[in-house]
Amino acid sequence: MNALTLIKNSTLYAPEFLGQQDILLAGGKVVQIAAQIETGNVPCTVIDAKGKIATPGLIDQHIHLIGGGGEGGFATRTPAVTFGKLVQAGLTTVVGVMGTDGSTRSPRDLYAKAMGLRAEGLSVYMHTGSYQLPTVTVTGSVRDDLILLAPVLGVKLAVADHRGSFPTAQEMLRLVSDVRMGGMLAGKRGVLHMHMGGLDAPFAEINAALAAGIPAHHFSPTHVARTRELMDDAIAFCAQGGYIDITSAGSCAFASPADSVLYALEAGAAPERLTVSSDGNGSLPVFNAQGEMERITAADVSGNLDLLVELVRRDVPITTALRLMTSNVADSLGLRKGRLATGEDADVCLFNPDFSLDTLIAGGQVLLQHGEMQVTANFE
Repeated sequence: MNALTLIKNSTLYAPEFLGQQDILLAGGKVVQIAAQIETGNVPCTVIDAKGKIATPGLIDQHIHLIGGGGEGGFATRTPAVTFGKLVQAGLTTVVGVMGTDGSTRSPRDLYAKAMGLRAEGLSVYMHTGSYQLPTVTVTGSVRDDLILLAPVLGVKLAVADHRGSFPTAQEMLRLVSDVRMGGMLAGKRGVLHMHMGGLDAPFAEINAALAAGIPAHHFSPTHVARTRELMDDAIAFCAQGGYIDITSAGSCAFASPADSVLYALEAGAAPERLTVSSDGNGSLPVFNAQGEMERITAADVSGNLDLLVELVRRDVPITTALRLMTSNVADSLGLRKGRLATGEDADVCLFNPDFSLDTLIAGGQVLLQHGEMQVTANFE
């Protein structure tokens, strides 16, 4: 494979619209973007992107990489995610999480899965912990996980959910303080990624922590479209400087995830503080009035890509839609990702005009082209 890759004649959304541009990739980075790039006699792989839309690779900050579920017993544990499914969903960067089950699944297994997917060519991170307190970790310490393990960006926790531990305001404050300090010492943002359930007062503990002086950017509430009341509380949190995350393939009280995004935008939520994630391979259990599980399915890792298509179809500006799953997510996590510019990572999607995925490049490596996988992972 040539050291240089030149994407010619693309219509570039970086995610802001830049018009027709050539993009030169080398060493896993974007080295030049210009209306016309010539490489002379230097060997170069050329991709003709005429009629294609170039964007940053998509980011999904909530995927159950090792599977999730289990609410109905061992037979309801959802399967692990495969490399090929992530690529076909347009994802170049993902964050793995655990869910209900912090007993038969572990952060060590999640760490191993993240490192394996990194070796196969994707940018992969994780949150330690699961729904419950005390937090399950790799090293025995939330702070040490953040400091010593490069992929760890923060901690997962459930609030206002019957499957969680109903953390008190003081427990929440202590946990987010560890996240903040671990992030400081590791040079990371430090994120408390919060599964928001449908019970009463889901933002009570967050608001108490804000009042105690914890900056809003350490909190990452997800599934905020689960109920309209939760969404309204989330929009209020957004107004205080926080990021809020809408699930693109999971629980939603609105007609569709696209409707929930439109609701948030129309209600005045800052567009740069909205993100989406799929909850991919997470369980979607349905419980009856007695709290008994009646049925269960799993969320699809393609949720963000599907939502992008739907938002564009409904006349949401392409830049606005893309930011929800590129630059906004990167900013919320403190990652230098989600943008195409000189010096940034060579993570690129090439879309057809209808936003079906044609080509995926991760770290400068072509993983998908003309809709066909170019790399085969182990056991796939």
